[in-house]
Amino acid sequence: MPRSLRRLGLPLVAGALLAAACDAPGPTPLPTPERTPAACADGFEITAGPVDSAAGLRAMGLTLRNCGNLPYPLDGFPVVRVLDDARTPLAVTVGNGSAPVSAPDAWDAAAPGLTVPPGGTARARVLWRTTVTDGDPVAATHLAVRPAAGAPEQVVTPDGGIDLGTTGRIALNAWRDPG
Repeated sequence: MPRSLRRLGLPLVAGALLAAACDAPGPTPLPTPERTPAACADGFEITAGPVDSAAGLRAMGLTLRNCGNLPYPLDGFPVVRVLDDARTPLAVTVGNGSAPVSAPDAWDAAAPGLTVPPGGTARARVLWRTTVTDGDPVAATHLAVRPAAGAPEQVVTPDGGIDLGTTGRIALNAWRDPG
């Protein structure tokens, strides 16, 4: 082979070898540690169920889903603030147990402590009345919910809003195992 072709061929061969090396499988990558998705930055996700209405009494379920990687302990009642459409807190009394709104029932049993496993859920119930007596009715849009005092807050928007009438109060039941 003439010397000029050898000079041209050497870079071509080196380039071909380099390209082949890039296509060769490399070492197996180490598994990436499981991460909590952005939607689950707090380790939990709270959602509101449909509003059930009958004769002016409203009931709605709250579901906490443990979307984190560790068990999530709950003990007692969710902490709730009632918000308008601009997410401004409204002057609403929030009571634990059904009594501020309705007759006590099976949901009013003592709040059991529970631990929600990863992927598991817990439920609580929100009650209110739409009674209108004196003044302007309060129509809320959102609930800001914390699983417990000091926990991060998440805002849920019940389908149809929260029509409190002029009662100015809602009631909460404790977190329970849905099983």
